[in-house]
Amino acid sequence: MENIIQIKNLTKDFGQGRGVFDISFDVQKGEVFGFLGPNGAGKTTAIRHLLGFSKPQSGHCTIAGLDCWKQPSKIQEKLGYLAGEIAFPENMSGWNFIKQIAAMRGADLKKAQELCDFFKLKPHGELKRMSKGMKQKTALVIAFMHDPEIIILDEPTSGLDPLMQARFCELIAEEKARGKTILMSSHMFEEVEKTCDRVAIIKNGKIIAQVNMKDIEHHKDKEFEIRFKDKKDAEAFAKLQYKFTEKNLDKNRVKVIVNDEKINEFLAAVNKSKVEYISEIKFTLEKYFMAFYREEEDEHEKPVI
Repeated sequence: MENIIQIKNLTKDFGQGRGVFDISFDVQKGEVFGFLGPNGAGKTTAIRHLLGFSKPQSGHCTIAGLDCWKQPSKIQEKLGYLAGEIAFPENMSGWNFIKQIAAMRGADLKKAQELCDFFKLKPHGELKRMSKGMKQKTALVIAFMHDPEIIILDEPTSGLDPLMQARFCELIAEEKARGKTILMSSHMFEEVEKTCDRVAIIKNGKIIAQVNMKDIEHHKDKEFEIRFKDKKDAEAFAKLQYKFTEKNLDKNRVKVIVNDEKINEFLAAVNKSKVEYISEIKFTLEKYFMAFYREEEDEHEKPVI
């Protein structure tokens, strides 16, 4: 697969532990790539380097084979971008601003209107009077209306209600189906799970994990919740050599993690007791992520995929 976006050994040190430090990842053609981390982790700093807004102290970034610091104007011809902090001119209506950017981009206003309709946006009021959600929708229209090959989105659903977040995920799926390459920074687990093929997790300015979302979906460790009919059965099971995430013996309930290779052994042990119910708890990106963000953790507790 062709790498469209590349960050290689990028460092920008602002002091006091702020910045990004020797980070590397790539985004392949036609891929939706998630860049996941809390506010302040370094996502926007990395993206600013991709946009050519900041010069690396070391390392480099390229988009479509073009150097992000040396050739930003050529990159802009191929790129759609939504900033994490939106700054619009105040003395202009949303639609006039869209028309102005469309003229600069050579974009078709028909596409802009289709996107406005898709997000149920009426952009004819003044930008300064718009709610955060309306401004976010306007920014999304501007990012997509010129049909860019490559799209970079920094916290794209900030301020959107759940209905519009769902519409955003639909739009990403449509653009992916059309072969677009998308890099999306976020701290919203659900939207990343719904839209992304791969994810890089950043913590304190360093990439601490990269994972394929299919590996999250088919994770080898399964978590189960079991409720026993009898307290004695619950107590006996809780003494077995399993990795328990919860033991609530007052309610005859336990939660346990079982590796795929030991599922049959686990089910045989459960069948020796009277059980009210047993249910599998889905392994999620959030669980994977939080394993790296516990304040105090042992190395062996980190999930291996």
